[in-house]
Amino acid sequence: MSLNALNAISPIDGRYRSKTESLAPFFSEEALIRYRVRVEIEYFIALCEVPLPQLVSFDKAKFGQLREIYTEFGTSEAQDIKEIEKITNHDVKAVEYFIKSAFDKLKLSAYKEFIHFGLTSQDINNTAIPLSVKEAMNAVYVPNYFKIFEKLKSLSNEWAEVPMLARTHGQPASPTRLGKEIAVFVERLKEQFNLLNDIPSAAKFGGATGNYNAHKVAYPNIDWKSFGQKFVQEKLGLHHSFPTTQIEHYDHLAALFDTMKRINTIILDLDRDFWTYVSMDYFKQKIKKGEVGSSAMPHKVNPIDFENSEGNIGIANALFEHLSAKLPVSRLQRDLTDSTVLRNIGVPLAHTIIAFQSTLKGLEKLLLNQEKFDQDLENNWAVVAEAIQTILRREGYSNPYEALKGLTRTNSKIDKEAIANFIETLEVSEAVKKELKAISPSNYTGI
Repeated sequence: MSLNALNAISPIDGRYRSKTESLAPFFSEEALIRYRVRVEIEYFIALCEVPLPQLVSFDKAKFGQLREIYTEFGTSEAQDIKEIEKITNHDVKAVEYFIKSAFDKLKLSAYKEFIHFGLTSQDINNTAIPLSVKEAMNAVYVPNYFKIFEKLKSLSNEWAEVPMLARTHGQPASPTRLGKEIAVFVERLKEQFNLLNDIPSAAKFGGATGNYNAHKVAYPNIDWKSFGQKFVQEKLGLHHSFPTTQIEHYDHLAALFDTMKRINTIILDLDRDFWTYVSMDYFKQKIKKGEVGSSAMPHKVNPIDFENSEGNIGIANALFEHLSAKLPVSRLQRDLTDSTVLRNIGVPLAHTIIAFQSTLKGLEKLLLNQEKFDQDLENNWAVVAEAIQTILRREGYSNPYEALKGLTRTNSKIDKEAIANFIETLEVSEAVKKELKAISPSNYTGI
């Protein structure tokens, strides 16, 4: 761990930096500045393609050089912009001045006033940030999500035929199968991911109050709404929100955070179930040489990965909740409360990625303890009572539920022999008795 990491205030940039550094190209201060530069450059190129009369003479062969301003952008350039910001005290204006300086170096000074032409800073922020979120989701979130999803599918298939005692309200209940219980999480995750996939990455682009006022007053004959839609959708690959105020209404972004929160909640539910299964000795855990489970108890191998995931999901969901509740609310045409909040989008994403990786690590450590599964089933023959009374209902037997209730709610042990003896007392055919005796906790697992 570097000295900087040891001095980081947030664990996502300190202790967990190795797990979250893949998000830095999308949510760091340098990344935000680079995305702003990218939008400004692409906007200038789009103006050249309108074309505006003053830009007709611009050599389109130089578009490649312009794009290098953001494709070759690094820490040094970001620092240059931060130095300009010390003077302007405005982050987007500093970007504008930086690009104008680059135009001067490229001998393009005659065109530099069309950098940020007719725009407000939110036209840049509300395109740069959705673009960074979209690209981070595709590059980081989705691959990490699918690692868990595919692992769960694999375990569901591997353990498809492993019978297990179910527990409702913590008490023994009708048996199930381990693979099926994991398949429940697979299905839940799949459904929420499909919803996630349907949410547009929306962006605002339309001037100081969203009406293209400055654009229209300068060039009244150009269809600026059409231009803005084409720029946002074709150049940036985002959904164009229109009409808007000065800022994006963030409703789609709120939907994204709410859905990510639900996916996290499903993972948290999974964490708690597997933590409990480990505590029940249904699973042993692979031991890594040199690892310590407890500073005092040498025998301990703790389910810390599921616990770590649960803790990080708690932080992530609290922040997602605030983001989705706060961002769509702004006084009149614009207030600044969204600005500082937007800078934190990477934080819940980082905690989510840490959680995903921890859950995956926990799942990969699991070793099936078949003996414990079998033992629990064998010790709970009372759970076949549901099966017996249901068949007796089918046969028209009088008060079958009550008969089984009387058997199973005693303090005496209910085992295979007790069930068989009870069946012998029933006034049913030998064929039905044979059918009932064939039922066991390990084969009464449904479909």
